[in-house]
Amino acid sequence: MIHFVGAGSGATDLITVRGAKLLQSADVVIYAGSLVNPELLKYTREDCKIYNSAEMTLEEVIEAIKEAEALGLTTVRLHTGDSSIYGAVREQFDELDELGFEYDVTPGVSAFCGAASSLKAEYTLPGVSQTVIITRAEGRTPVPEKESIRSLAAHRATMVLFLSTSLTEKLQADLIGGGYPEDTPAAIVYKATWPEERIFRCTLKDLDRTVKDNGLTKTSLIIVGGCMGDEYMRSLLYHPHFTTEFRQGTDE
Repeated sequence: MIHFVGAGSGATDLITVRGAKLLQSADVVIYAGSLVNPELLKYTREDCKIYNSAEMTLEEVIEAIKEAEALGLTTVRLHTGDSSIYGAVREQFDELDELGFEYDVTPGVSAFCGAASSLKAEYTLPGVSQTVIITRAEGRTPVPEKESIRSLAAHRATMVLFLSTSLTEKLQADLIGGGYPEDTPAAIVYKATWPEERIFRCTLKDLDRTVKDNGLTKTSLIIVGGCMGDEYMRSLLYHPHFTTEFRQGTDE
């Protein structure tokens, strides 16, 4: 059996209970060594065989899984955050389907959730934004034209950008050119929830300078949006005048 497990956003205790138990029972672990906190490997048994997929191709990963399956072993494929976001898992699923191997997926705490907790931010503030756009700037990996930063910026929703801290000069220009005001709050969270986490707050017009002045090139998230500002509407959910299925509002 093969288990795809989301490692969480970085802190070792932010992996799910299910994910930790799967690591403890694994015979083989293939982990994304360039992104996953290696401290998570302490959940494994001493006799567990460990592979670092940062040094492997897709074909080599599949070959390691095939070898484990031939021996009747349990494999955990440990991905950073939640594997559904920039996890490159679909291609692995397709290979395993073709081989007839069974696998399942355990979700994890994504870095965009970890960054929100570190910022003490609510991405979906009433009257500010009810939409979160998770995307990336175009670099060596292309982005569909309909999903360009300029076109997405027109919504002025909360935007969380992965894999983009080496591209901030153009990113800043595209965000402003697409519709965000220059004074829109922004933040860069380096290694959200890791022990070495750092947070840098700025406005959009200073995004590129803030990233470069602090030498941020990877393992950072960029968050842009009014959700980090001071103005918003009170939620109706807990408003005394608002009637819900569970509570009668007052007329005053």
